[in-house]
Amino acid sequence: MAPHSFNLAQIGNSLTAPLVIVMPVYNEEANIAEVIGTWSEALRVLDIPFQFVAVNDGSRDRTQEILLQLESANPDLIRVVSKPNGGHGSTCRIGYNIAVNSTANWVLQIDSDGQCDPTYFSEFWRRRGEADCVFGVRTVRADGQIRKLISSACRFLTALATGRDLKDANVPYRLMKREALRRALESIPTDFDLQNIALTLALKRQPGLRWLYLPIRFRARQGGSNSVHFFKIARMGWAMLRQIHRIGKPPPSRA
Repeated sequence: MAPHSFNLAQIGNSLTAPLVIVMPVYNEEANIAEVIGTWSEALRVLDIPFQFVAVNDGSRDRTQEILLQLESANPDLIRVVSKPNGGHGSTCRIGYNIAVNSTANWVLQIDSDGQCDPTYFSEFWRRRGEADCVFGVRTVRADGQIRKLISSACRFLTALATGRDLKDANVPYRLMKREALRRALESIPTDFDLQNIALTLALKRQPGLRWLYLPIRFRARQGGSNSVHFFKIARMGWAMLRQIHRIGKPPPSRA
């Protein structure tokens, strides 16, 4: 993981809303203001107190400038954390580490490119009492057949490697109880590249967790270009299969 100089626990301790939203961000100047604005409006309509943790992964465009403007205008709702570029996995992990130090009951992770439609979140929130992990499953995708094939291959390979059907293992639309997330992170090495897949597996291994899967439509990118391409995903997938044994068993519950 790229080095950083900020205090994760201190930032987490400043978060007091019942819902913390972890959002990894990279080169999203075309999307980030609209995404945060649209999600904020949807959550206000649902009367859900929330706070964003936007983790900027060394963006090279105006993303950081826009994020800081949004934070300045909404200091109680948005925390911006900037780090050197290290990839989506390390960015998610920093956001998760911040969230588990908060007082939130729930942690939501979404992406920043506009593909995660807030329309579906009302059902996630309404049914959260039925589960400890509410995960979206991308049954309809507008981001191309290659992406759909990659997700199908990911499901097959992770099932082969772990003996578990992780369904849409890398979905960036997941609502988790903070305590379940905290326990899962304790069993995942910080330098594991595909943190979302590792997290899905670590959560699946926790005994007694209740799961709920809800269908979602994954939209096309709202602007900008995708920074992760087929061959990069293939390399990351191969590395994951070689390293998945490093994900440990969940620690005993503190309850």
